[in-house]
Amino acid sequence: MLLKIYPENPNPDHIRKVIWVLEQGGVVIYPTDTIYAMGCDIRAGKAIEKIARFKGLNPGNPDMSMIFASMSQLSEYTVIHDNNLFRLLKRNLPGPFTFIVKANNQIPAMFRHRKKTLGIRIPDNSITQEIVRELGRPLMTTSIHEDDEIIEYITDPELIHEKYYDFADLVVDGGFGDNEPSTVVDCTGPEPVILRQGKGVLEL
Repeated sequence: MLLKIYPENPNPDHIRKVIWVLEQGGVVIYPTDTIYAMGCDIRAGKAIEKIARFKGLNPGNPDMSMIFASMSQLSEYTVIHDNNLFRLLKRNLPGPFTFIVKANNQIPAMFRHRKKTLGIRIPDNSITQEIVRELGRPLMTTSIHEDDEIIEYITDPELIHEKYYDFADLVVDGGFGDNEPSTVVDCTGPEPVILRQGKGVLEL
């Protein structure tokens, strides 16, 4: 199903439709402030495994990130005792970044004792933020890649729906996406290290 949601004023009824799919353990494709992504409820173990296998990742410990709605929600799942790290996140989020930070024991049980770090995102996108806020917990998320060597990311939601309609339970049409991924920053060491320069320009 392709569901149109306008970023300027996300329709609450449409947001609730997305929530219903997520709570049923479905896979949803949605816009971010960079490229389109696919994800699911962090409690939906089978959906996480489904996405991991689709992407060729280890289902037991997939290299996927989490999308949060706010810094306060972020603190429930991560270890951020360092004031400098907190200020860095606060300065750059919401924004086109994926920060690698230390995880705490509140991450899903299937990752406990295996996943010591976590990729975190708070996209500057009203649709995604409303989805996560209404759901009440983060989304497991991973970007959508195109097989084409020249066009790495699909930006048209209708084309995304055509390609993934038999895999995803719902595709959110939030307008054309970007074709540049997030900037990935490793914050697990003494100093932040940029692992991938993407759309975000890090403000230290």
